[in-house]
Amino acid sequence: MEDLIVKNVRIVRPNVREVVQGDIGVTDGRFSQCGENLKGKRIYDGKGLLAFPGVVDAHMHTGIYSPLAEDAVSESRAAAQGGVTTSLNYFRSGQYYLNKGGPYREFFPEVLKISEGKFHVDYGFHLAPMDGKHISEIEDLVEKFGVSSFKIFMFYGSHGLHGRSDAQRDFLMIGPGERYDYAHFEFVMRGVQAARERFPEKSSQISLSLHCETAEIMTAYTRIIEARKDLDGLEAYHESRPPHSEGLAVFIASYLANETSLPTINLLHLSSRKALTAALQMAEVFPHIDFRREVTIGHLVLDTNSSAGVLAKVNPPIRPREDVEFLWQKVLEGKVDWVVSDHACCRHETKAAKHALGNIWLAKSGFGGTEYLLAALLSEGAKRGLPLHRVAELTSYNPAKRFGANAKGDIAPGLDADLVLVDPKSTWTIRAAESESTQGYTPFEGLELGFKVRTTFLRGEAIYDNGKVVGAPRGRYLHRPTA
Repeated sequence: MEDLIVKNVRIVRPNVREVVQGDIGVTDGRFSQCGENLKGKRIYDGKGLLAFPGVVDAHMHTGIYSPLAEDAVSESRAAAQGGVTTSLNYFRSGQYYLNKGGPYREFFPEVLKISEGKFHVDYGFHLAPMDGKHISEIEDLVEKFGVSSFKIFMFYGSHGLHGRSDAQRDFLMIGPGERYDYAHFEFVMRGVQAARERFPEKSSQISLSLHCETAEIMTAYTRIIEARKDLDGLEAYHESRPPHSEGLAVFIASYLANETSLPTINLLHLSSRKALTAALQMAEVFPHIDFRREVTIGHLVLDTNSSAGVLAKVNPPIRPREDVEFLWQKVLEGKVDWVVSDHACCRHETKAAKHALGNIWLAKSGFGGTEYLLAALLSEGAKRGLPLHRVAELTSYNPAKRFGANAKGDIAPGLDADLVLVDPKSTWTIRAAESESTQGYTPFEGLELGFKVRTTFLRGEAIYDNGKVVGAPRGRYLHRPTA
């Protein structure tokens, strides 16, 4: 007798093309078996729905624009609503987040304390070494705190989060002797590689992620585009952060990875033909580097003609439709490793300046979308022939394996019973008013989808069902790499 039987579902597994009709058994919060006519203490009728492994949203920013204690609750509710069971969040010292600098040995325990008991889904953090002290702490972060993934924001040293800025040192909250530049990026890579060498048994799941944009190019182009009167909105922002800025940053990051012998590199939210082409070229130039390529659902759905306007401002920018379709082409070719939300809840009163509504230059960057990640990828993917098992790989298996969430990512005996049931015959329209997020708007407003998340299970317990989040937060911190 199993603790729970999820009966009558069509099971979608990564790396398995066939969708199998059957039951799923759960015991002690883990998958025990898949089969027919299984017996259990509790029965949940799946009514023929698709059963995917719980989504691992590997790129979120919980606590960036609102206090972490609030964001962890509301945005993990939105995650559960979208079938997400694991939330991996980029976090750093400096402005936004906790708005403080200092060593991670003091900073990160505070992050963990605030987070405890708040998340409705399991969670972890990627950390960004912002100064030399942080680099010296990388090995301790791996060993003591279970942080196995790190990040570089390549444009932060001389370009602002929302546009060009001359106040970057205040923003970064680093000392007068520190510089956030290419030399720092090199030393971060050497620090991550030193950790991989110290912990060889974990080395394949210790990695570095990079936001690839080139500050100098963006600053110069922003001055030019701001002065033009014939461009505004998303098109202007796209022109001010041109795709070749992304491509050049990919080249630089890749060369530094080769120079420092760091083989585990993740190229984040590639948004354009030039950026993704550069990433594929670098994989050929440096075949010994294990590059992973990420795309966001926003860059796969929205384009510069979107009616969302400034509400869709994000870094890298939303691109023209030809870039969107190129990204889809590479998704279908298997050249993209995972798709994420890059969820950063930016409430309307924060997003747009009250005195200059519609001004793209004064709007904040980023928006939420974790609640739409799976349904939108399935809906848009179905139009283009994306197989279901590839969706399971892109949203669950691949990020789980890369980032050391080893009990996640598949429907297989012994793994955490993280499961999402999806109705493939439900046509619905995205409305921000129906989201669990506190953002209050969405740039996806009005998008019609053909798949809908019905139920989300976290370790065998329903956390979202029948249109509602169920129960108190029960998410656990993932000390990665996990068992």
